[in-house]
Amino acid sequence: MKAIPKQLQRGFTLIELMIVVAIIGILAAIAIPQYSDYTSRTRAAGAVSELDSLKSAMAICYQNEGAWTNCATTGSNGIPSFPVTTKFLPVIPTAAGAGIITATSTGATTTTGTNLTLTLTPTISTGQANMIWTASGTVCDPIRGLKSGQGGCP
Repeated sequence: MKAIPKQLQRGFTLIELMIVVAIIGILAAIAIPQYSDYTSRTRAAGAVSELDSLKSAMAICYQNEGAWTNCATTGSNGIPSFPVTTKFLPVIPTAAGAGIITATSTGATTTTGTNLTLTLTPTISTGQANMIWTASGTVCDPIRGLKSGQGGCP
């Protein structure tokens, strides 16, 4: 009498496939919000770095002029004009009479989708060689924006 050969199991069972799909779903549920926070932090850092040339130009103007009077208008006294199509700043940053720069970022948002705002305030100390810029606004958010110590955030 001939023995019937045993058939080997091939493929995966439905339960095994469902477990794999469930694991992938759990990993995606964790990874997608983390990725969103990461991209928002990156865009916030990009917005701050776009303002570096403006900060430098305003600091030089202040040193040359001795006051903020002539150093708050973009396009004059060496203060650069920002193009309307900057990567991270949808609105042209404004400079106030005391050297304060105000900007709104794009892409860097709060968890509700509101664009992060950034206010850079200069501090000048007598005998100090460098101007210190302090950041404030919603951009100083350790989850969606800049962490403490980054970009002038307290």
